[in-house]
Amino acid sequence: MSTQARGLQNFISDLRNAKSKEEEQARVDKELANIRKKFTATPKQLGEDGSNTALSSYQRKKYVWKLVYIHILGYDVDFGHPEILALVRSNKYSEKSVGYTALALLLRGDDPLMNAILGTIRKDMTTPMPATAKNNAPTTDTAQSLALCTIASLSGLELIQTLHAEVQHTLVAKSSTPHVKKKAALCLLRLVRTSPKLVSGREFAPHMAQLLQDRHLGVLTSCMSLLYGLASQNPREYESLIPYAVHILGMLVLKKACAREYLYYRTPSPWLQIKLLKYLQLYPQALNSGQEVGAPKGTQEHIAQLSNVVSKILTETDVSDSINKSNADHSVLFEAVNLICTWGSAGPPQLREGGMKLLGKFISVREPNIRYLGLLTMAKLAQLDGTARSIKKHQATVLVSLKDADISVRRRALDLLFVMCDTDNAERIVDELVAHLPMADAAIREEMVLKIAILAEKYATDLRWYVDTILKLISISGDHVSDPIWHRVVQITTNHPQGDLQAYTAATLLVAASPRRCHETAVRVAAYVLGEFGFLVAERPGMSGEEQFRILHQHWATSDEHTRSILVSTYAKLANLYEECRPLVAPVFARCKNSVEVEIQQRSAEYAAMREAFGPEAVEDLLREMPPFEDNKQSALEQRLREKEGDDSAAVAKAARPSAEQRKRAAQSAAAARAAEEVAAQQSAAANEEDDPISPISDGSPGADPSEKPTVGIPKDVIPAMRKAFSNLCTTPSGVLFENSLLQVGVKHEYVGAQGRISVFFGNLGKSPMTHFRAILEESSHLRMQKQGTEGLFDENEDGGATVAARTQAKLLLLVEVAAPFDDAPAMRITFETEEGEIHEYPLRLPIVATCFLEPVTLEAPAFMQRWKSLEGQDRECQEVVKTPPNAPKIDEEYMKRIAHIITKGLKFGRCPGCDPTPWTVSGASTFKTGAKDANGNNINVGCLVRVEANPQAGAFRVTTRTLHPLCSKAVKNVALVSIKLA
Repeated sequence: MSTQARGLQNFISDLRNAKSKEEEQARVDKELANIRKKFTATPKQLGEDGSNTALSSYQRKKYVWKLVYIHILGYDVDFGHPEILALVRSNKYSEKSVGYTALALLLRGDDPLMNAILGTIRKDMTTPMPATAKNNAPTTDTAQSLALCTIASLSGLELIQTLHAEVQHTLVAKSSTPHVKKKAALCLLRLVRTSPKLVSGREFAPHMAQLLQDRHLGVLTSCMSLLYGLASQNPREYESLIPYAVHILGMLVLKKACAREYLYYRTPSPWLQIKLLKYLQLYPQALNSGQEVGAPKGTQEHIAQLSNVVSKILTETDVSDSINKSNADHSVLFEAVNLICTWGSAGPPQLREGGMKLLGKFISVREPNIRYLGLLTMAKLAQLDGTARSIKKHQATVLVSLKDADISVRRRALDLLFVMCDTDNAERIVDELVAHLPMADAAIREEMVLKIAILAEKYATDLRWYVDTILKLISISGDHVSDPIWHRVVQITTNHPQGDLQAYTAATLLVAASPRRCHETAVRVAAYVLGEFGFLVAERPGMSGEEQFRILHQHWATSDEHTRSILVSTYAKLANLYEECRPLVAPVFARCKNSVEVEIQQRSAEYAAMREAFGPEAVEDLLREMPPFEDNKQSALEQRLREKEGDDSAAVAKAARPSAEQRKRAAQSAAAARAAEEVAAQQSAAANEEDDPISPISDGSPGADPSEKPTVGIPKDVIPAMRKAFSNLCTTPSGVLFENSLLQVGVKHEYVGAQGRISVFFGNLGKSPMTHFRAILEESSHLRMQKQGTEGLFDENEDGGATVAARTQAKLLLLVEVAAPFDDAPAMRITFETEEGEIHEYPLRLPIVATCFLEPVTLEAPAFMQRWKSLEGQDRECQEVVKTPPNAPKIDEEYMKRIAHIITKGLKFGRCPGCDPTPWTVSGASTFKTGAKDANGNNINVGCLVRVEANPQAGAFRVTTRTLHPLCSKAVKNVALVSIKLA
């Protein structure tokens, strides 16, 4: 190259010797100007492809190499493309290689010039050439390899769609050499990642089966990369290739059948082994299908062979003195353990035990990388059933890893301790973590505090120990105790009035807040708890109301705005409970009325004026203790952990599973919760029918001032018909929503996924025009609306509104997208004025309910029952019994068919075959679609299950809905009840 491209070498040397950016820029600009001049051709020198025919081969290559180098340095190169194409078309290898290199770097797949070179690329890739080169001509291998590498490097959907068939043909062709097959497999993988639907699994799987029988390990390695990429997108279509993967793995591991050049420190092709194991992890059910009675003999043999392979990997892998061999062997080992984790409890127990024993050995070695991977993999293995006892044997070793010099190892040790914790060892692990907290780095303290708080709550046999643990965290590392942690203490204390927890917490926090130097988080939680439950300890020595105020108020000067706001509310409650505290609290409120902090000023002014504005009983009600918090399935601490570590974390999976102690506490609170539900149900039953969340009548405020003109509302005799019409519209695409002698409101609506199109027609049935006609829609956070309609329809000005002539219509078009679950229908207030001067106002609701955004899902009976059981709980389940109307026919099989039609066609649920053993039940599944996006940009959807059970003797139905979101459960139940009543 030194004799052929001396100019290129000199140019590179000049750039390297440049003393400043400006000098380099000047040299590049000068060179670009020179190259542009050389490429500019006279009419006689201009070739058919736009290149300069006067340039010699040496000059063209030299200048193109310079353009490539300039491009690599980051400068824009927007000329010279015809010369690049001329090099690609050349029959000389030296020119073709330069051309393809420049083509891959300087052009894009959607460039118009690519159409001119597609034929050459296709020819190089498919047309056979001599196996040996003559006169610097490219061989079959080199031409095909250059073309494949260039296709993989270029982007552009049109290029991919044009050449992907040739790439597939080159890959499967018997004439292709191993070198070309490797390039073709990796090129096709790149194309598939760009356009996932490029390859049909059913058609391509047989070709992959032939490729997996190739004896060349390089071809197998590249093909496994391709297979893993394809199977990750469509696992079912490539499941038939499992036997081939197991056979290759068996040859490498059991028989050591490997060419010498693919032995890596006496380990047969570790890269191929890893790819095979990762592919097999996509099929966790393969082990179950092979062990079933009646499974094909060949399948059983492959499963047995796979078990032997994994067993041998576990038994023969050991720590080696050679770092390279150790890294290769352990990479294979950890993928084998991941495969065992993928199998779950269905895998052979001896493999789980063997993996755990081996990992226990690795987490004690000196090499930090192996320790890290050992801790990480053991945390995955610890999630399997039946591994708790064996993993506890390594608890002491994991505790030692908490003191490791490498922070990443400490994090993995913390994760493993979190996962292995249970009721038996919780106190010891939590105490060890708390003892280690003062010595922990600041980078890991927040994570440690969060996980200690979750473990203390999850496995506390006595909630007083939980309170003590959180106080220790505050005293040791108060800056890292986030608000959700102490909020959780308040929530648990408030929700567990049984026993002496509330009094114990109040007394403990009062003692903790007594020193003048106390962390501000302790002051906040003490202030809140003493304001709520301080009266429980007021009779104890040194804990009177006056003493509580004195202890809390000593921290006023050093507290921030948030803490002072809590203290002000606590002072108000203390003054309400204890007469002796009122003279102490009054001066504080008087000073704070002029505070620059708006929150403190407002609270102080309101509390000070409360006794003057309200009577003693009203003040007592306003300042009584807070009611129990809503006990969500996922606490704020679990949500914070999920935000920090992601859904795939072993710690997140562990935190999401309720412990035995948590279930026990939930059972203890169930009686109080049921009593509260009964009271709420009674209040709901006694409420006015107009408060029904899916009632056709909204609770809209009156439009005009009654003192000016009389306002006419909805006639009472129309309401029963409206209710039936509204219910029908919830399950049918069109109909009349409202009709009287003056106005008819018709609705036509259709929905696709999370979006809907609603047309509303307002017909004037009278003989005179309606003036100032308006339709005012209530905006809501859960529905995004775009509206358009007759001019003036949305004008709320006094003189505005539309005019609807007699026997004509005004129109309203709504485009809606649901953003979150909801249980009410959007309100629409219609107002107009008649010729006689009467103002009519009709508060209606549009039949846009949650079931409109459902899409049916068909589930088999086992899958339905599994999801049904997983959605147990008062937050996720809504249930109500409804009796049939007195004039309704007797419940029989024909009646149940109508109910099934309502559930499937009206409410958009898919029937679940096998779930209804008797004709008196109807079960269905669907998905509530929303337009909201999660962190990955995917739409957030909610799975919904419904079950209707009939009691013909009692003439009643029980409707049960279960979803992940309480509002979804309630909304679907409400619509189902109304529809069943009118069936």
